[in-house]
Amino acid sequence: MEDELMVAEAYQHLIDTYLASHHRKHTDIIDKAFNFAKEAHKGVRRLSGEPYIMHPIAVAQIACEDIGLGSTGICSALLHDVVEDTDYTVEDIANIFGPKIAQIVDGLTKISGGIFGDKASVQAESFKKLLLTMSEDIRVILIKISDRLHNMRTLGSQLPGKQYKIAGETLYIYAPLAHRLGLNKVKEELEDLSFKYEHPEEYQAIQEQLEGIREHLTTIFDQFTAPIRQELDKTGLKYEIKARFKKPYSIWSKMQTKHVTFDEVYDILAVRIIFEVTEGMNETDECFKIYNIASTIYKPHPDRLRDWVHNKKANGYQALHSTLMSKAGKWIEVQIRSRRMDDIAEHGFAAHWKYKDGDPSTEGTDDGLDKWLYQIKEILDDPQPNAIDFLDTIKLNLFANEIFVVTPKGEFKTMPAGCTVLDFAFSVHTFLGTHCIGAKVNHKLVGISHVLESGDQVEILTSKNQKVEKDWIQHATTAKAKGKIEALLRRMEREKQKIGEDILSDFLQKNEKEATSVNIQKLCRHHALDSREELLSMIGSHTITLGEADLAALSERTYKEKKWKKYLRLFKKKENPNEQAQGEQEAQAQQSTEATSHIDKKKTLVLSEETIGRYSLCEECHPIPGDDILGYIGDDGRITIHKRQCDIAKRLKATGGNQILAATWDTHGTLSFPATLHIVGFDRVGVLHQITGILSQQLNMNIHSIHIDTSDGLFTAELRLGVHDAKDLQAICRDLKKIEEVEDVRRF
Repeated sequence: MEDELMVAEAYQHLIDTYLASHHRKHTDIIDKAFNFAKEAHKGVRRLSGEPYIMHPIAVAQIACEDIGLGSTGICSALLHDVVEDTDYTVEDIANIFGPKIAQIVDGLTKISGGIFGDKASVQAESFKKLLLTMSEDIRVILIKISDRLHNMRTLGSQLPGKQYKIAGETLYIYAPLAHRLGLNKVKEELEDLSFKYEHPEEYQAIQEQLEGIREHLTTIFDQFTAPIRQELDKTGLKYEIKARFKKPYSIWSKMQTKHVTFDEVYDILAVRIIFEVTEGMNETDECFKIYNIASTIYKPHPDRLRDWVHNKKANGYQALHSTLMSKAGKWIEVQIRSRRMDDIAEHGFAAHWKYKDGDPSTEGTDDGLDKWLYQIKEILDDPQPNAIDFLDTIKLNLFANEIFVVTPKGEFKTMPAGCTVLDFAFSVHTFLGTHCIGAKVNHKLVGISHVLESGDQVEILTSKNQKVEKDWIQHATTAKAKGKIEALLRRMEREKQKIGEDILSDFLQKNEKEATSVNIQKLCRHHALDSREELLSMIGSHTITLGEADLAALSERTYKEKKWKKYLRLFKKKENPNEQAQGEQEAQAQQSTEATSHIDKKKTLVLSEETIGRYSLCEECHPIPGDDILGYIGDDGRITIHKRQCDIAKRLKATGGNQILAATWDTHGTLSFPATLHIVGFDRVGVLHQITGILSQQLNMNIHSIHIDTSDGLFTAELRLGVHDAKDLQAICRDLKKIEEVEDVRRF
C-alpha cells in the first residue's frame, strides 16, 4: 500500500509538471504508457529496494521538467526499459503506441554485439546504436541523458566497482553530450555526481571549503552589484542579478589542469545579469547597454570581452561575458543575457521549443544542432573497426571551445579551438581536405598543420596531384577530419593490397608455385613482415619487388619448429641467461594470472605489502598509496592498477566497464614507489643545491635521477625519486615551493 501511494504521488507530480508546460495536453497517451509500464515491471524492484516503475517515472520527470520534452518524449521515457527488461518487443510497442515511440524506445534499448566484433565493448556498440537513432530523432539522446542522470542520483546502491564504471562512462560520454546539447544544468549535475563517487574525499573537501567561503563571497557579490543595481534601476529595466558559484567538479578540474590550490582558483564567483525583453526592445543592443553601465562603474579587462551574442556557440549558448575589476582588487566575471538566452543556457536546445511552434523532433530545432547531427551521421557512415577509437572520435566533437573562422567570401564558420588548416579544409568539403596542400591565412601562405585563431580569414589551396598521407592524422584535431583521413587511408591500403595480390599471383603462377599459406609465410619471414596484408601492401606499393631471392626463400625446406627445438634442447649444455630470465618472467606472469583468476568482482581489491606483487601498476599514471585507484582485468587475466583520473582508465571505464574492479590501499609506509616531479623556476646559483638538500637531508628521500634544462634565465627540472605515498609527495611539493626561486612544483 505504501509503495502504491509513493508511485501514485510520483506519477501525479509528473502529470502536474507536464500540464504546467507549454506543450499540448495529451495526457491520455501518457496515462496509457504509465499503466503499461507499471504492469510490465510489476513485482520488480531496484537495488535501492523501491518498485522499479519509480525509475521510468523519474526519467520521465527529468525529461519533462529539466529538458522540456512533450507527450511523445514522456511516453518513451516511461517505456524505455520495457523491451530490454521484459518479454515485450519493439513490435508490441509499435502496435500499441505507434511507430515514433517504438523507434525512440528501440534506440534506447541496449544491443548485444555485432558492430565492432566479438571482443568489442557492449557499451560502445550500444552507444553507436544510440547515435544512429539519435540522428533520426534527437529525443533518443535526451531521454538517455535523463536516464543516466537518474542512475547517477541513485548510484549509492551499486557496488564500488560498478560505481566507477558508471561514473567514468558518465564523465567520458554523457556529460560532454549534455554540454554539446546545451544542457548546462544537467551537465554540471552529471559531472558533480561522477566526481562525488570517483573522488569522494576531494569532493567532500571542496564542498566544505565552498561552504566556508560562501558567506564571504556573498558579501563580495552584494558590494559589487549594489552600484550596478542602482544604475540599472534608473533605466526602468526589468532584470534579475544572480550569483553563480563554480561547481565542485569544475573547481577540481581547474586545480588539476592549472596545478593550483583551492585558494588560487580566482573565478569561483561570477555575476549573472538576466533582463526581461519588452516590446520593441532589441536583445543585442540591451546586452551592450548593460555592459556599458557596468564597465563605467568598474574597469573592464581589455582581453576578456566575449561576444557570444552576435556569434552564438554551436550548442546555442548566447551571452555577453566581461571581466571587471572590483573595488576589492579582484577580477569578477559578469555574464549578461536575456531571459530567453538564460533559458537556452540552462536547458539547451530544448528551450528553443518554448520559443518556436511545432513538435520537438529533429526538424527545425536549430541550425547548430542540425549541423552537429550531420557531422555525427558522417562519422557513422565511415566504418570504425575499433570501439575505443570510435568513442574517442565522437568525443572529439563534444567538448571543445570554439573559434570563428572567416571564408574568402566573408562567411563565418564555427570551428573547435586548436583546429588546423587541414581540419578547416575537411569541414568545408571532403574533396578540399583530400587535395589540400596548404592555405592562405590572412593572405599569408601557411602549411596544412598551421593552427587557426579566431577571426582568421582562410582560403584553402588544393592540387589534383595531392593525396592523403599517413602523417596527416597528426595534423588533424577534429573528429570529421580524423575520421575522413582514416577512412581514405584504409581505402588506399585496400587498393594497394589488391594490386599486390595480383602481382603476387602472377609471380607465383609464372614460377609454378602455389599461393598456399605456407608459401605466404615463407615470403613474410623472408621480408621480416608480420602479416599477409602487410606483404601485399608493400608489393602493391612497389616497396618490395619479387625476384630470385624470393624464389630461393620459397624453395627452402621448412622444419616443424616445436619438434626441432625440442630435439636441440636435448643437446643444450648451458642455459642462455636471457632465455632463463624470460622463462622466469613468464612463470611469474602465469603465477600472477593464477592468483587473480578467482577474483570476486563484487569485493574491493586490497593492495597491501603482501598482495601488491600480484598486480601491475599502470606505467602511464604511476599510482602510489593515497591515490584514488581502481583495477582493470585485462584479456590475459592480469589486473592492472590505475589512478581513477588516469587517461587510460577513463577510456577503460567507458568501453570495458565490466572489467573494472574497486581497489584500495592498505600499505603502511614500508614500500617505496617511483614518482616524478616537474619543477619550474628562476635559474639562480645554488638553487639545485637547495632542492637536493631539502629532499635528501630534511625529507630523507632517495633521488633516483635528475634532469635539468635552462633557458632565458629559467630552469625546468625532472626529478625521479622513491616515495611511500601521496602524503610524501604533498610534503615535498609544499617544502620545495618555499624556495624563493621555485615557481611551480607538480607531480608528473
